[in-house]
Amino acid sequence: MSAAVIPLTAAHTRAVVLLSGGMDSATTLAIAKGLGFECYALAVDYGQRHRAELDAAARIAHSLGAAAYKVIKIDLGAIGGSALTDVSIAVPQQSSQGIPVTYVPARNTILLALALGWAEVLKAWDIFIGVNAVDYSGYPDCRPQFIEAFEHLANVATKAGVEGNRFICHTPLIHLSKADIIHEGLRLGVDYAETVSCYSADDAGRACGRCDACRLRAAGFKAAGVADPTRYQ
Repeated sequence: MSAAVIPLTAAHTRAVVLLSGGMDSATTLAIAKGLGFECYALAVDYGQRHRAELDAAARIAHSLGAAAYKVIKIDLGAIGGSALTDVSIAVPQQSSQGIPVTYVPARNTILLALALGWAEVLKAWDIFIGVNAVDYSGYPDCRPQFIEAFEHLANVATKAGVEGNRFICHTPLIHLSKADIIHEGLRLGVDYAETVSCYSADDAGRACGRCDACRLRAAGFKAAGVADPTRYQ
């Protein structure tokens, strides 16, 4: 969905925005703000090894003027199965075929469910998530089919939905390249130096420069013709 066609009506003025601390979610928050939504930023501490992103999320929520910022803690490490939650699985340092080991089982389903719960309490019928189906790592829960299915679920599984309110899941970045995302974010005032994308970032938020997330981010800045503000280890 293009940001330009997202409607803002009298009934749709509040939005919950999932905020990871990375460049895509920061840009998504800036887009939602730019469209006039009162934004409630939600970060999830799910046991990710790259915990510096949570510090980044707090900075971004403040700098972009979120109406509120909340962190919900869950433990997806108890499930395991991902290099991002299980320290016994190494974060890959080169590209691989198929769905990579950095895929976190059910992560976006769980994150959107938490956003949906808060949105229902806030009477915020709009949920924004910065998934991308162009420059991404092959995750099945970043595809349009998943978002469409979750939006349908949101409207049949909630009190608000069955009473006639309609939740909309917005994915303004889903068809954009990383370069396009960077240009849009800069236009809206995003400071990408505040963001952390690396799967192996240290406690200070410095990036490894080798993982999939780092490679995609660096290639995006190069394609955009913009200086990369990332701090590296």
